[in-house]
Amino acid sequence: MKLLERLKDEILIGDGAMGTLLYSYGVDFCFEELNTSQPERIEQIHLAYLKAGSDVIQTNTYGANYIKLARYGLEDQVKKLNEQACRIAKRASKTKEQTHVLGTMGGLRGIRKQDITLTEVKRTFREQLYPLLTEDVDGLLLETYYDFTELKTVLEIARKETDKPIVAQLSLHEVGVLQDGTPLAEGLKQLAELGANVTGVNCRLGPYHIIQSLEQVPLLDHAYLSAYPNASLPDYVDGRFIYESDASYFEQCALDLREQGVRLLGGCCGTTPEHIQAFHSKLKGQKPVSEKVIKPFRSEITVQQTKREEVPLQDIAKERRSVIVELDPPKHLDTQTFFEGTKALKEAGIDALTLADNSLASPRISNTAMATIAKNEYKTRPLVHLTCRDRNLIGLQSHLMGLHTLGLHDVLAVTGDPTKVGDFPGASSVYDLSSFELIQYIKQLNEGVSFSGKPLKQKCSFSVGAAFNPNVRHLEKAVQRLEKKIEYGADYFISQPIFSRVQIEEIYQATKHLTTPIYIGIMPLVSSKNAEFLHHEVPGIKLSDQTRERMVKCGTDKESAQSEGIAIAKELIDTAMQYFNGIYLITPFMRYKMTATLAHYIHQKDNSSIERKVHHV
Repeated sequence: MKLLERLKDEILIGDGAMGTLLYSYGVDFCFEELNTSQPERIEQIHLAYLKAGSDVIQTNTYGANYIKLARYGLEDQVKKLNEQACRIAKRASKTKEQTHVLGTMGGLRGIRKQDITLTEVKRTFREQLYPLLTEDVDGLLLETYYDFTELKTVLEIARKETDKPIVAQLSLHEVGVLQDGTPLAEGLKQLAELGANVTGVNCRLGPYHIIQSLEQVPLLDHAYLSAYPNASLPDYVDGRFIYESDASYFEQCALDLREQGVRLLGGCCGTTPEHIQAFHSKLKGQKPVSEKVIKPFRSEITVQQTKREEVPLQDIAKERRSVIVELDPPKHLDTQTFFEGTKALKEAGIDALTLADNSLASPRISNTAMATIAKNEYKTRPLVHLTCRDRNLIGLQSHLMGLHTLGLHDVLAVTGDPTKVGDFPGASSVYDLSSFELIQYIKQLNEGVSFSGKPLKQKCSFSVGAAFNPNVRHLEKAVQRLEKKIEYGADYFISQPIFSRVQIEEIYQATKHLTTPIYIGIMPLVSSKNAEFLHHEVPGIKLSDQTRERMVKCGTDKESAQSEGIAIAKELIDTAMQYFNGIYLITPFMRYKMTATLAHYIHQKDNSSIERKVHHV
């Protein structure tokens, strides 16, 4: 009898983890490589699960794809490893009547979706799919997909290529919701509509939380439900992950899983033949349920967006001239000069004070702490920079939730300078996310959904700025990055400093098709040495010979050099104001008086223009 025919009237028992057993035997390499180097070991594991009561076993091909095999230099063995895995499993299946073999294909994308594009996913999936189908497996098992879009994409491909049964399983970070906040019930329904014969959940969660998740899922009209829970939450002991769940606990959970409508029940990480035996012994002879009581999905997101006191910066820059100024938090604990600068810039009429996040990978006072004081004591609007370098996913979400709680709603999402350029070149750079993905996840918080898909009970109201570096050889490529960041949710852009009036005009011509505001970066020079350093040592920045000569003529006279730096900056501002509403002034070396002078200049120039227009009328 075929798999789907049996599922009409039976609860079938799948197998458990392959990697867990291999890991326990001391194998810490590529598990799929053993299909050719130690096939007897893989077959022994299949036989152990069949003896424990498995009706359905899966091929040892979870990671037998180009991308994962490339980590071990085995990317050219995709076809061979998949074919051999199928033959091993089918040989083992002959030892027990009515055993079904599923060709397993694991998900590729996690939180960092940008690491693997959908184009790469499709190509990699097809390459692995064909040898599995050629070896005539009884069906396909698509498992451990955190990215809903990825699973839907590969499911559509598989369904077009075969009419064999397909089991499609999602993985959850949180109970009842997908990574993007989609309710599990809706996700499984969509998978069934795309052609999955069995839909369900595997990995990450143990039986307790999988049961909770399935309580919100109705029985489907055209697909059956499956569950492959982990043995438990893992512990980390002496550099190894350990799962300590007692197999008898699985026996206790078996009936609860049946009550949720599960008809295909196996195990994932940490499970062993003992866990599968527990499922088998408890459910042997049990019929699947045909109806169940559903617990409604409870969204804890409030309906209204968190109220903001200020107009978003992108809206200001669309309506009028907007000036923001960067003032870096100090590297020491003397904050007097910083807050004197904060006060002076506030009086100069700036729209926001931007605070870098440990710029040049050197530790400074927390920009959140400085921003909070600037907001509460100096009534200055802070724009807090946030890098991907210093915090993992946990830290990034925690930090953003803290910013929201403090009422700091303006953030600039940047990758961050690598640690090797800073005070601690041996420090670790995290980079769990790229700046693109950070923008996307901040916007997800604005929907009241955490990075893992869990409701936050309140929507954030972040306005998200993004960095723009036009100081590159091919400006069109930099503009393409802008367009991509807009797709990910960027509200406005802040550019690196520009030192050429011609370059400002070129930027305008290259970006005039965009409606997203751009703040053009202007940084006044302070000395000839400063100019030469920027010209010769900072990638992408080139000063004209005329500009450098003007700074050289100032000699060692600091006041003269700063005055000339301001004069050059004003000329750049004059050009920038012809094309852009947003001006981003970068304070050099805490010389806030220079940027305050330039902020006054911009406002005076704007006021003079208004007066001329009124007089003309």
